[in-house]
Amino acid sequence: LYFIQSNLRMALADKAAFGRRIERFYTFWKESMPQVDALSIVVTNDEDVTYSKGISMMIWLFGYELRDVILFFTLEDFFVVASKKKTDFLRPLRDVMSKKESLPNMTLLTRGKGDPGEDHMKTILEKAKALKSVGYFPKDQFKGTLAKQWMAKLKELEIDQIDTTSHIALCLAVKDEQELNHMKKVAQYTSDIFSKHVRNELMNLVDEEKKVKHSKMSNNIETLVSEGKKCLVPGMDKDSVEVAYTPIIQSQQYSLKFSATSNDERIDYSNKSSITVLFGTRYKSYCSNISRTVLVEPSEKQQKNYESLLEVLEGVYPEMTEGTKLSAVYNKCVSLVKEKNETWLSSFPKNIGFATGIEFREPTLLIGPKNETVIKKNMVFIIQIGVTGLTDDGKEYGLMLGDTVIIGDTGATVITPSKKKIKSVSIFLKGEDDKEEDEEQENLMENITRQSKRTAVLDSKLRNEPMTDDKRKEHQRRLTEQLNQEAKERLSANKNGQTAKKKVQTSVAFKNIQNFPSNDPDIRDLKIMVDKKHESVVIPIFGVPTPFHISTIKNVGKSEEGDYAYLRINLNVPGTTVAKEEHFADPDATFMKEITFRSSMTKSLSGAVPAMHLNNAFRIIKEVQKKFKQFESEKKEMEDVIEQETLKITQTKGVPRLKDLYCRPNLSSRRVIGTLEAHSNGFRFHNTHGSNVDVIYNTIKHAFFQPCDKEMLIMLHFVLKHPIMIGKKKTYHICFYTEVGEIMTDLGKSSHMYDRDDIEAEHAEREMRQKLKGAFKNFIEKVEAISKGKVEFDTPFRELGFHGVPFRSSCLLQPTTHCIINVIEWPPFVISLDEVELIHFERVQFQLKNFDMVFIFKDYQKKVEMINSIPMASLDAIKEWLNSCDLKYTEGAISLNWPKIMKTINDDPEGFFDDGGWKFLDPESDGGEDEESDDEGDESWGPAEDGSNASEEEEDSDDDYTSEGSDVSDASGGSYSGTGSSEESGKDWSDLEAEAKRDDQRKLREETEEDRSPKKKKRKMQHSSKKSPMKKKKKR
Repeated sequence: LYFIQSNLRMALADKAAFGRRIERFYTFWKESMPQVDALSIVVTNDEDVTYSKGISMMIWLFGYELRDVILFFTLEDFFVVASKKKTDFLRPLRDVMSKKESLPNMTLLTRGKGDPGEDHMKTILEKAKALKSVGYFPKDQFKGTLAKQWMAKLKELEIDQIDTTSHIALCLAVKDEQELNHMKKVAQYTSDIFSKHVRNELMNLVDEEKKVKHSKMSNNIETLVSEGKKCLVPGMDKDSVEVAYTPIIQSQQYSLKFSATSNDERIDYSNKSSITVLFGTRYKSYCSNISRTVLVEPSEKQQKNYESLLEVLEGVYPEMTEGTKLSAVYNKCVSLVKEKNETWLSSFPKNIGFATGIEFREPTLLIGPKNETVIKKNMVFIIQIGVTGLTDDGKEYGLMLGDTVIIGDTGATVITPSKKKIKSVSIFLKGEDDKEEDEEQENLMENITRQSKRTAVLDSKLRNEPMTDDKRKEHQRRLTEQLNQEAKERLSANKNGQTAKKKVQTSVAFKNIQNFPSNDPDIRDLKIMVDKKHESVVIPIFGVPTPFHISTIKNVGKSEEGDYAYLRINLNVPGTTVAKEEHFADPDATFMKEITFRSSMTKSLSGAVPAMHLNNAFRIIKEVQKKFKQFESEKKEMEDVIEQETLKITQTKGVPRLKDLYCRPNLSSRRVIGTLEAHSNGFRFHNTHGSNVDVIYNTIKHAFFQPCDKEMLIMLHFVLKHPIMIGKKKTYHICFYTEVGEIMTDLGKSSHMYDRDDIEAEHAEREMRQKLKGAFKNFIEKVEAISKGKVEFDTPFRELGFHGVPFRSSCLLQPTTHCIINVIEWPPFVISLDEVELIHFERVQFQLKNFDMVFIFKDYQKKVEMINSIPMASLDAIKEWLNSCDLKYTEGAISLNWPKIMKTINDDPEGFFDDGGWKFLDPESDGGEDEESDDEGDESWGPAEDGSNASEEEEDSDDDYTSEGSDVSDASGGSYSGTGSSEESGKDWSDLEAEAKRDDQRKLREETEEDRSPKKKKRKMQHSSKKSPMKKKKKR
């Protein structure tokens, strides 16, 4: 308060906002309070009063909380009694009122320091003697001398005093655009505090088993709100943020009232416990609130109750439309509770929310059974529902959920978008076996899922640590049996519920006799005739014109021999690779395979060449074939393309949007910048060239947010259930991205590590990255709130990523909650883990540096996917991740012919699983005889107990080896070592080049000496005639 008052000289009043609001106030007065002739407001410097109607009017009109001020409104005058600083601050606003004829004049009365302003009070009261009634706020009980004197003098007038609290509350409840902007910011800030800090703090509390009191946690949240600068929404002033009330943390004992307090008992985070969190924040005096329940190891009953309560909350929002009574909203909520669990009504609150704004809680606008006030657009409400006294196996718990919402055209819009689904607010603890495994390998891998199921991966904290190798193998053996059993059940279900095969429509040349061109001269002359309109060829056979559809013609060829030209027409028949039997209505019928026509190339008496007709027929058949095949390919490509529902455009100005984005694939031939908007049922991207693309929420299968951490792109990527057309191509993938920093670097530029320009550029890039991440995350949270859970964005875990080659180039592949993806490169690589049955590792050998990864899908008709050239160092981490996701994997030393394997499975799937199914891929699934023979071989190879015998055997083996291959060992530059690899015993390039140079010099020197000395040459020839040990070895 001191800070505000001491800075009034520097502050400037918002004249535009004051002009709008004072005019709206007088208009409302004339329409809704005609019985009131004046309105009296007095506010003194009472620190015990935080919320009051008088303070709300000061902030709403002037933008600041002015104390020790008297405001007296009449329809003809507006009096202000205040100190000199305040009157100087308000003087520019007087000019605003004087310029509008519909508003009264503003009179500023300055009182001196220590002067209560009795003279000014008399001036006002003289004007008020002619009035019949005056409005005031009876609940504004200020203790200051100024307030007592003013109220005493007002009573002396003996005029009617009317309570105008409810009227003014209704006037302030409808927010203007500037107020809505403040409330959206503070609501987003509140949501971020919970999502990024409070929830994580509770998870760490449970993780580390800390003993913390409810009151201590409440104080931590209060400090966090005041100092949570990292959560500030762009454009927020950090000095204008404060708590709306003391945060309320509860466990074991629950109260649904905002007057509840956090006691000094320790937070209970045992199994089946619930922790309720309520806190609110203020920004520039505008309030917001959030209520959440964090469940610890919830049972199925608790999860079901929580989901039921969430459905009740989400069912209330559509009912909150303009024109609806508050009592109708409450009754709707009660009816939803009755549908879910009627026993909850005994502990259900008497109201489920209230209007909020400058005052946190507006008592006259409670959402209760008796409030007949009508909801208006742009009102803001705090909604909170909950139940207490629930039990599960003797454990008592409570549930509470709440949000801040804005009333729009189609209902309430949540502006505190922190996730409420069960998987986002539940903490699942690990068993004793997992704790032992954690002790064995504590810090090997931090980012593995909190639960054994991949669907329980939380955004910021992952729980499972890696299993030991034995535990992992045992888990994989169980998965093998489970996998084979599930596959059999799936095949059985498909067999029982399979539908009739789609009949292939046989192409017909002419549907009826009327379409047949019998009067064509070529047909009358028994010549080949091509009908382009009906895509048919009429061929004379035994003097009868016979029509053939163009699809029955396999190919056509033309040749010339001597004086004759030949036209050969090959037809499709059953049994060929091109034409399958199901393409024919009656495959057992007699078919004609080929027809050959001959025509003379010599001129006739009329001067025409008969062979010209064959040439024309050949050319036209080729043209018709080409058009037909093109049409069929386009038709086949469009088979799975569906028409999306119409996008419902949101007409309000608060549509979430991201600007300056690019789209993949491109909407036009060139890359054009555009804007992505989130509407009520889908996205719309429109670029500067006027092209649009719509993506409906219901068509989205997966949504990914790829942050710009260690990447040059930040993007939103969508995988669709059905393809959509972009331009003339269909696509299952569409992404919207922007570039961060410079993708290309000038290597020729000379720079210094302390170059100021480079340092500033790096700093600017870091700030840009943070700004972009904040904008994208804000957009994502708004989209998840608008879509009501239809779209949930998944962020890849970079720590679990590995490099591989899914297409033609190496890239970083990153696991997510449900998929493994790379969306930075194009085309993108996305595999849904729910569709995968088995992963097989190929080329897993000690000598190789890379291996391959094969994904086999549950749909055996689907082609397998491969990732090639994965570094061998990533193998253990990948196994650990797959094992934590309950995915079966196998490995082998060679590459397999997967098309042939899948064909064998599809031909007889039941027989495949009767023979053991996928066990043939497991290297440990060999027969017992092989294991025995391997054991015997190991025993015969193993060292003897007597060390002397072992050394003698080694010496004998060495003698045998060196007697036959000593020259070989000499040539290699050393003896052979069975324990070392070829890479360890090899030489580098410089040594090999030096050795080759010495050999060349030695050979040149020997050749020179041989030329000079015939004896040496003869001796050399005799020596070379002897058989070398190398040749002996080869012969042997």
